[in-house]
Amino acid sequence: MTVSAQISGDTQKAEPTATKTEDFVPPYPFRYEKMPPVWSLIGMAKRNFLSIWGVDDFQSRLRSKKIFTRELVICNRPDVVREAFQTNHDVLQRKSPQMRHALQPLLGDGLFISDTETWAKRRKVVAPIIHGSRVKGFAPIMIETIEEQRADWASQGEGAEVDALADMAHLTAEIICRTIFGRQLGKDHAAEVVQGFSDYQRHIDQVDILSLFGLPEWLPRFRGRAIKKPVERIMTVLDKIIANYEAQKEKGEASVIGGLLEARDENGEPLSREAIISEAAVIFMAGHETTANTLAWAWFLLSQCDKSRTNLQAELDTVLAGRSPTFQDVPNLPYTKAVIEETLRLYPPVPILAREAMADTSIGGKSVPKGSLVMVVPWLMHRNPVLWSKPDVFDPGRFLNPKSKKPNKYGYVPFSIGPRICAGLQFGMTEAILSLAILAQDFELKLKDGTDVQPVARLTLRPGENLPMTLHPRHS
Repeated sequence: MTVSAQISGDTQKAEPTATKTEDFVPPYPFRYEKMPPVWSLIGMAKRNFLSIWGVDDFQSRLRSKKIFTRELVICNRPDVVREAFQTNHDVLQRKSPQMRHALQPLLGDGLFISDTETWAKRRKVVAPIIHGSRVKGFAPIMIETIEEQRADWASQGEGAEVDALADMAHLTAEIICRTIFGRQLGKDHAAEVVQGFSDYQRHIDQVDILSLFGLPEWLPRFRGRAIKKPVERIMTVLDKIIANYEAQKEKGEASVIGGLLEARDENGEPLSREAIISEAAVIFMAGHETTANTLAWAWFLLSQCDKSRTNLQAELDTVLAGRSPTFQDVPNLPYTKAVIEETLRLYPPVPILAREAMADTSIGGKSVPKGSLVMVVPWLMHRNPVLWSKPDVFDPGRFLNPKSKKPNKYGYVPFSIGPRICAGLQFGMTEAILSLAILAQDFELKLKDGTDVQPVARLTLRPGENLPMTLHPRHS
């Protein structure tokens, strides 16, 4: 099986980049030596954000370019990333107009897209609810749900075809529904919300042309029925769940929705119903979509790399010896964690982190005028040859070898960095490690013959619309 890089959505292909006996270089879009004109790049970005980058973009430290009326600044080394997202947080905390307008219909003023006072107050209320210290309490629900997925796969038999992307989406949706919305409510609503998110991502605009031309924020963006319908679908479910919470509470079920309903700000005031729905939607999107994509990519990468798959299986067989892992086992699965970390490096779920300068500032000695777009692009920085050895190669071992070339924490940002780092980082990592450990212990997944896997980034980075694979139990 070989995997080839595709040229920006066209039918041309680069030479094969992987074999089973050499370093595995998974697919990535063509990288331009000479960049196309801006209008062509905007058209490409509407289809796939990953197709707009040139060779120099990956290798640079700090680049800037003018896109119509907007100054665009790209930070691609740890020092300038730290300056942008940590030192200059107050000025650069606002998400880009594109991201705000793309997600506002769905997330309202939720943590992911709010800023300044709203963000600061909401973070104090929401962050403790999904803090890493609470993950231990969520772990039994995670494990129970993953074991149900394992049983479902086991029932399908040798060689059964599955859509790994859809299955991982359903799994992570179940986990997030049961931990956020309560155990009884998860099964009823997971599939409904998952489909709503998928439909929304498929239809939402990927480039905010109005903001690139400097037009005012208050100008309305057209939202057709294709956008409004999934939003209504999701909001109806969330509203119903919140309305039913009190009945569930009497049965002793703990959930994040309960934490949101009962949380109080520094003045002792509860969150409004709109705020609760917005934050529930944020937690669901961040905790479901991103982890599902990561797990789907991990299955693909392992199917193409015998060495990594063998190392993973050896660790699982040694540490777990056929039993399901517990939360206490997570620190004893370093290679499993490294597979997830390397997957996040190569295919970060949110491949572009964009902010808008709220005032004049500077980064790396370069002046950044108010209104500039400042980007940290994990897709670029995680493959920067100055920071990583063999940056396009899938090699989980790099995260275990202290001698491997790799940057500090500001050069590896799959969960962002600085004050706006993902509040659910520990939740997501634990969920991904447990999912891979439980399922890979019992199954190998092989890519369906003839399948061409290509990374596509709209709101998040996915392996296309689906990922057809075949199931192969390891123990008959």
